[in-house]
Amino acid sequence: MKFNLTPIDIVNDISKTDFEKHYLNPRKPLIIKNMSKSWPAYEKWNLDYMKTVVGDKTVPLYDSSKADPSKPINASAAEMKFEDYIELIKTTPTDLRIFLFDPIKQAPKLLEDYRAPKDLMGGFLDSYPNMFFGGKGSVTFLHYDIDLAHIFHTHFNGRKHVILFENKWKARLYQIPYATYALEDYDVERPDFEKFPALKGVQGVEAFLEHGDTLFMPTGYWHWMKYLDGSFSISLRAWDKSWAVKAKSLYNLTLQRKFDDFMKANFREKYMNWKEDLAIKRANRALARQQPY
Repeated sequence: MKFNLTPIDIVNDISKTDFEKHYLNPRKPLIIKNMSKSWPAYEKWNLDYMKTVVGDKTVPLYDSSKADPSKPINASAAEMKFEDYIELIKTTPTDLRIFLFDPIKQAPKLLEDYRAPKDLMGGFLDSYPNMFFGGKGSVTFLHYDIDLAHIFHTHFNGRKHVILFENKWKARLYQIPYATYALEDYDVERPDFEKFPALKGVQGVEAFLEHGDTLFMPTGYWHWMKYLDGSFSISLRAWDKSWAVKAKSLYNLTLQRKFDDFMKANFREKYMNWKEDLAIKRANRALARQQPY
């Protein structure tokens, strides 16, 4: 069994007027095929190039194991030299991923290789945008970004499978309380609707990104990603104009995160078990009420 998924809209190019009307304002995902083709990165960026410019920096690595309740959500599983990691994912399937390490800070010349799409919208946030690397078969667990930014996610050097859900489905997706990720006990590609009945009927969208494709993910969208090849992406983030969204972002980054870290550090498995039980109760309640409808 699978989720009810429809394809994400795809365009080669789009005007600011059409982007705002059909995607930004209604907060609808989109793939833009040609956006990165004017970047130097489109021709230059591959795994060998990244290895050359970043070099032997030691980087934290993350795997697909379930989060340890005694550790922060972003605790790493291992460390490796960046150049060794690149060699690994060029030839070997692995669930090890890199995030929360910014190659652009280590190699500022990369700043010259891409352009934020300011012709489509304003409010871009990062001087050094996030980059993400994964080996064939590695998976980014289902979550939405805690800062609630709009994201332009451009992929390089291979393929990536992407599944997205609107934030309105959060209870039915078994969202963990005081967190922005889902219960990690079900397979997003092949969910068990008997064991997790609230998932049945949840509607999402799906895409397969190739080299140079840019995915627009609106604020609050849940996303799950699987690297089909050893490859990498860059995410350019921009604020939503809504002050309510900005206020929720500030709450997530301060009060909610500090409370959650405190409770995990002091109550560990007991706190995590309580959160998972509550996620299941909320999902079942939403299903019984046929929410979000």
